[in-house]
Amino acid sequence: MSTTTYQPRIQTKYKEEVIPALTKKFAYKTVMQCPRLLKICLNQGVKGSVSDKKLIDDAVKEMTTVTGQKAVPTLSKKDISNFKLRKNVPIGARVTLRGAKMYEFLDRFIAVSLPRVRDFKGINDKSFDGRGNYTMGITEQIIFPEIDIDKVGRISGMDITFVTTATTNEEAYELLKELGMPFKNIKKDNN
Repeated sequence: MSTTTYQPRIQTKYKEEVIPALTKKFAYKTVMQCPRLLKICLNQGVKGSVSDKKLIDDAVKEMTTVTGQKAVPTLSKKDISNFKLRKNVPIGARVTLRGAKMYEFLDRFIAVSLPRVRDFKGINDKSFDGRGNYTMGITEQIIFPEIDIDKVGRISGMDITFVTTATTNEEAYELLKELGMPFKNIKKDNN
């Protein structure tokens, strides 16, 4: 009897296709030099959460449904009187994905969710932070098929950060592109 452990499709693609492609492009001496995806962080700030606590519960429930992992509320760090905000009051939701759940989410995000974005022409390639991480914003959480549009109280967006071991923006860009992220094809005109 052989016991095989489940491995997400993109994780297999990383091992079989991405590592050889990046090793060839950047001339790495060993496979361990090849950048890899460490984690995916999803963060959602909830507008109006100070006055209505139910909004935080809805955001945590939606984010848990989308990722398949329990989301936690984010708490304010200090008092801000102009916003009627007290310290340690829930103001958003966040979740960090690693391992198989990270690759599963990435696969669903690329194959199902991004094509559902209205007027989608690819994601911007300018949002790298200089240390190999990529952050993008989603304007509507209803692009995720796990969320029932009829049960959504309000449309809200979220930030998604892809944290990699790459040391430069170019390495991170190539890693995410090889994994299947649909970056915009920007044509440079010389006219």
